[in-house]
Amino acid sequence: MDKRFIVLLFTILYAGLLSGCAEVELASHVAKQMPIPSDSKSEGAFKVGTPYKVAGQWYKPRESYSFEQTGTASWYGPKFHGKKTANGETFDKYAVTAAHKTLQMPSLIRVTNLENGRSIVARVNDRGPFSKNRILDVSERGAELLGFKNQGTARVKIQVLSEESRHAAAVAKQGGSTRGMEVAMNQKGYQTPGRITPTRQPSVQPAVARNANVAPVEVARLEPAPAPRAQMSPYFETPHNVGPNKLYVQAASFGDEATAQSVANALRNYGQAHVQPAIVNGRNYYRVRIGPLQNKPQANQVLAQLASDGRHDAIVVTD
Repeated sequence: MDKRFIVLLFTILYAGLLSGCAEVELASHVAKQMPIPSDSKSEGAFKVGTPYKVAGQWYKPRESYSFEQTGTASWYGPKFHGKKTANGETFDKYAVTAAHKTLQMPSLIRVTNLENGRSIVARVNDRGPFSKNRILDVSERGAELLGFKNQGTARVKIQVLSEESRHAAAVAKQGGSTRGMEVAMNQKGYQTPGRITPTRQPSVQPAVARNANVAPVEVARLEPAPAPRAQMSPYFETPHNVGPNKLYVQAASFGDEATAQSVANALRNYGQAHVQPAIVNGRNYYRVRIGPLQNKPQANQVLAQLASDGRHDAIVVTD
């Protein structure tokens, strides 16, 4: 029996089961588990999708070209290699792609690892992740470039690249392939295009994306955390005074002094924000700190204020 027919039959049967349920789950989440026939030439299509529900939570996809998000990213690879993505492509663990819950597919995003400062451009072509409040799944190659494959997860920032994403959407809407678009964007010297008139673009073969030497783009380098954040608690548990050590809340650490000073200026409302130079492993860093503070409760209060304004990476330090 033809493999395509088997896949189609399974999809129809599964859709029939879904129609009998009161709440429709994400079909592509299950469909991506099915292998794609080896002779498949699927290059994907433009897709936004309707609201869907997974594990009791609703998600509302939308087409957006001015989107930013910060949170935990994970990666996926061998288990899904060669299988179907949510927009109909064949997943390639060697390509620099990603899965997001709501962004249009395809879209081009800059992903920055906030734990080591590495940054890449990835192309969203799949849905997920749906566990542990993670905001993004990158391909195995993406995790290697971002430097968190071995640890499994990392805190990242996602930024949609507006013009690149508009161009990719225009190509996909006209039936063209966007596979490999992200490769050129990860090369040195790449420049953001101006607004592009939609045209049908020739397909970029997956082999190009797989074998290209994609180097991560270094952005403002953040000082590595002394331990994985999952093993750290930024809050002090006892209300005692600090003693001889000076107490600070460290909001960030950068490899660029001007950037650090700009952030410090923006944090003056939280207290005595300043920049403190440091040398770590032979590299210069500029720490943005608030303080010195009088005691641990005051430090916890500053942390809470920063967190309420969306700054969740601050930690308490002493000198």
